[in-house]
Amino acid sequence: MFNKILIANRGEIALRVIRTCKEMGIKTVAIYSTADKDSLHVRFADEAVCIGPPPSADSYLNIPKIMAAVEITNSDAVHPGYGFLAENAKFSEICAEYGVKFIGPTPDQIRKMGDKITAKETMIKAGVPVVPGSGGLLKDIKEGIKIANEIGYPVILKATAGGGGKGMRVVWSDDEFEDAWNKARMEAKAAFGNDGIYVEKFIEEPRHIEFQIIGDQMGTVVHLSERDCSIQRRHQKLVEESPSPFMTPELREKMGDAAVLAGKAINYEGVGTIEFLVDKYRNFYFMEMNTRIQVEHPVTEEVIDHDLIKEQIKVAAGIPISGKNYYPTMHAMECRINAEDVYNGFRPSPGKVTSFHTAKGHGVRVDTHVYAGYTVPPYYDSMIAKLICKAQTREECITKMQRALDEFIIEGIKTTVPFHIQLMKNEDFRSGNFHTGFLNNFEMDPE
Repeated sequence: MFNKILIANRGEIALRVIRTCKEMGIKTVAIYSTADKDSLHVRFADEAVCIGPPPSADSYLNIPKIMAAVEITNSDAVHPGYGFLAENAKFSEICAEYGVKFIGPTPDQIRKMGDKITAKETMIKAGVPVVPGSGGLLKDIKEGIKIANEIGYPVILKATAGGGGKGMRVVWSDDEFEDAWNKARMEAKAAFGNDGIYVEKFIEEPRHIEFQIIGDQMGTVVHLSERDCSIQRRHQKLVEESPSPFMTPELREKMGDAAVLAGKAINYEGVGTIEFLVDKYRNFYFMEMNTRIQVEHPVTEEVIDHDLIKEQIKVAAGIPISGKNYYPTMHAMECRINAEDVYNGFRPSPGKVTSFHTAKGHGVRVDTHVYAGYTVPPYYDSMIAKLICKAQTREECITKMQRALDEFIIEGIKTTVPFHIQLMKNEDFRSGNFHTGFLNNFEMDPE
């Protein structure tokens, strides 16, 4: 087992990793930018190293500075969390060159699944269903229009290096193609430095259902069942739950088998997520793989009663997994609490938190790095907390979530708490009648 782990991240996920490490008897090192000097992950780690000014490029994305922190603290492993360098094959490679264990997949596995075209080709070879579309990057607009007519409109243009909804455009006819193509490429180039675009059939009213998997160094891969992530705004998830209200036992078996097949196709090591689109007829298609721990991992932890960070560290240390799949025994739901003004187009709302009272009670969990007096910096993702509730049934879980949201007091900044309160009262949401476009027609009641 590792002696000391450096957490190459910030905020709630860094604090989450620190907590598990402490329980495992592993020393921890926090890294932080000057903007995060007062963050709880810095306070609770055994050691902390400042690695630069607020911009991510000068701190959390700066590999030389992070490796210098690894060296001066004599860390023997690095946990990348999610975001930043978590799916960076070069970072994983450099860690290996320095003799430091990257707690995650190998560089080759990251590369195979990080590029969406390569990932799709890998899944086709493995026999996992994929959305119809181009076999690779589009050469030009003419080729794109030809394929769109073959598979039928609507189609969606996607950046091969994309994520978070960047570089994506839905096209409904030939007339719209050129404009969508230009905008998608421009956005992809700005966000990822790569303007490669491919096209897929656009699945109308899909559910976004993902399967948590874990693979060890001996070649065993299992799944830990599903999470429904269909409540999202501009491709950004806001609510996740398990089990999915759309799921059937037969569909769970089929999707679970496909997820394990996907992991085995690349001899996957570590925790990861196979993401699927599921149409209204319950046909499912591979969308992408996240080769890291995910924001919504607590949902799975609550329904199978396992610490996924602990499992991740054990796999990285060469410990084999049990070899059996896990299924939900409870219902759990996570609401992402973001520093955003929901009455003003979800505009970011950084600033000083003057009052902070988290919800408590049976079946209520809050993962956060925020406290009264903390200043939310404007430089990073706006998520400041995750509220997770679990209960015996979905109905009970929603009722518990309503109560917990009413108790959650955050003053000094605007947050998404009012949105979640209204969502929990929505009849379509409560009945499980929703898809990824659900929030397009969701209107907030006045304050």
